[in-house]
Amino acid sequence: MSTATRVLGIEGTAWAASAAVFDSGTTDVFIETDAYQPESGGIHPREAAEHMHDAVPQVVEQALAHARKTHDGPPEETPVDAVAFSQGPGLGPCLRTVGTAARALSQALDVPLVGVNHMVAHLEIGRHTSGFDSPVCLNASGANAHLLAYRNGRYRVLGETMDTGVGNAIDKFTRHVGWSHPGGPKVEAAAKDGEYVALPYVVKGMDFSFSGIMSAAKQQYDDGTPVEDVCYSLQENIFGMLTEVSERALSLTGSDELVLGGGVGQNARLREMLEAMCTQRGAAFHAPEPRFLRDNAGMIAVLGAKMYEAGDTLALEDSRVDPDFRPDQVPVTWRADEPDLDLGRTTGEEAVQGAEATVDIEPDAGRVRKRREPKEYRHPTLDERLRTERTRLEARLTTLARREGVPTPVLSDVDPHESRLELEYVGDSDLREGLTSERVREVGRHLARLHEAGFVHGDPTTRNVRADDTRTYLIDFGLGYHTDHVEDYAMDLHVFDQSLVGTAEDPEPLHEAVREGYRDVGDEQVLARLRDVEGRGRYVGE
Repeated sequence: MSTATRVLGIEGTAWAASAAVFDSGTTDVFIETDAYQPESGGIHPREAAEHMHDAVPQVVEQALAHARKTHDGPPEETPVDAVAFSQGPGLGPCLRTVGTAARALSQALDVPLVGVNHMVAHLEIGRHTSGFDSPVCLNASGANAHLLAYRNGRYRVLGETMDTGVGNAIDKFTRHVGWSHPGGPKVEAAAKDGEYVALPYVVKGMDFSFSGIMSAAKQQYDDGTPVEDVCYSLQENIFGMLTEVSERALSLTGSDELVLGGGVGQNARLREMLEAMCTQRGAAFHAPEPRFLRDNAGMIAVLGAKMYEAGDTLALEDSRVDPDFRPDQVPVTWRADEPDLDLGRTTGEEAVQGAEATVDIEPDAGRVRKRREPKEYRHPTLDERLRTERTRLEARLTTLARREGVPTPVLSDVDPHESRLELEYVGDSDLREGLTSERVREVGRHLARLHEAGFVHGDPTTRNVRADDTRTYLIDFGLGYHTDHVEDYAMDLHVFDQSLVGTAEDPEPLHEAVREGYRDVGDEQVLARLRDVEGRGRYVGE
């Protein structure tokens, strides 16, 4: 008799009524899926729930038939060890249908119940199929887009969409031009015959926004730009943004492994960009096969097996679904292999590869030479524009910040056309190598001074702060800009907060220290808006 774990998984967050059986002994995954297809427009929650009600019993029965057929125990023995289900995030009516089915099956089969976070399952199926130890994960799906990495017993959100999911953003454009759902494959097909036109490109640290680019794309189409050109440019900009923030997450965490999750991950251009980026920086990239990228019960069953083996099961009274179930709320009980941050050397003469530039450090000469290298994954026109703009911004805002009393390097030379800067060498190390409350409190004061002067840093991560025994210095203002919007100031703080999550052993005291420092100098309205930003439930059903 086999001692392997066999788990029945059920998925039903929005589109896909799906059931699967995973056998840890053979690593086989059987999946049966019946996807909801709306007649027009996007998802209709009531119709989706009705689809779940009708389809879940059918796919579960087919999965159970497979489990019985492949079970090597006596016929009267239950063919699975546990029932796992998607507990959230997702559409409430759909989740409740699946939750009810899972509870009934758990009781009927007399096996434990396992509640799985849908977004963590996207990450874990990539980790499972790649064999990676501790990758960064880019989840790119209909209603979600975010970056996750493991730290201190949970998957931490390093960056996320500030408005809508990547698939939903693309669907908004395709509905505008009259194309039926789903829009992603149609954009991918049309883009093959397109040429590049300029569209907005919005990255804020490791966060990003799609609302501006979608409005501009609709306007381009209405103004007569060929739809093939708009589709091509949408992909180049949107997927360029996702690839850039993925590289920033790799740089921040020190990881050299990236996995892709979510239905939008089926897009060949996105996979091509991510692979090119990883190759250029010497990292490994993995995208699971398409059946594991789109919503599926296979990933629920695989993660359910890991959770079951770790004793992470649910009592019936604790099995209610959660439409806003964030991945960073999940205690990761099935692994304890805390990754070591590759902090890198910051002393001696060397070349350091960051997320955006190569930096030649010469401490003895008191000098740093920085050059923004061309990115092979980005369209050449977009890449040249970004490198030139960011070099100019870094030079201007570095100097302006110092005039406002914020310690920054002295700029000695700039060539925006070659994307090169020469700056003073400051600090002894990156802030992430010596995180203390006082240093973080000082960063809060620095950011407040920038905001009082009417601009933001744009990427205030623990890698973009240098420190020595007496001072902290802000560096790399390439994503900064002038603004008088409270939302932008709050986002600046949010970016720094997220970098603390990705690098600090215990980020909570540091979060409070940032706010204390900001409060010493800045406007309380910004901190109030920061609380609003943190409270927005961006993880909704796909």
